[in-house]
Amino acid sequence: MPNRPLIAIVEDDDSMRPAIAGLVRSLGYAGEAFASAEAFLAGDVAARARCLISDFQLPGLSGLDLADRMQGVMPVIMITARTEAGLDARAHDHGVLCLLRKPFEADDLADCIRRALDNGAQAGRH
Repeated sequence: MPNRPLIAIVEDDDSMRPAIAGLVRSLGYAGEAFASAEAFLAGDVAARARCLISDFQLPGLSGLDLADRMQGVMPVIMITARTEAGLDARAHDHGVLCLLRKPFEADDLADCIRRALDNGAQAGRH
């Protein structure tokens, strides 16, 4: 399927990263996965991707710091195992479109991706 939207994935967990990438691909999107925010930012994927899925807690540059850098570039979906109070508000303050808690349902991620792509299209991205 040519011209599938590219979804970037930043997840430091070696078992979660390929699982999320596989799920993204099974939903009909192209996916490129990275073990750190720095690895993602070092390449050209940020210029090509339509959406970013990032873990909240990453080594080095955090997921929230990465979300800050992506504001105005692409919508961000954040995933986390953390449950403390106020996390949703913090994510929202950093421009995160969706915050999913691990373990999450595939349908929930699919809904967030659709929202992100709709959001990006409304912002003039293609």
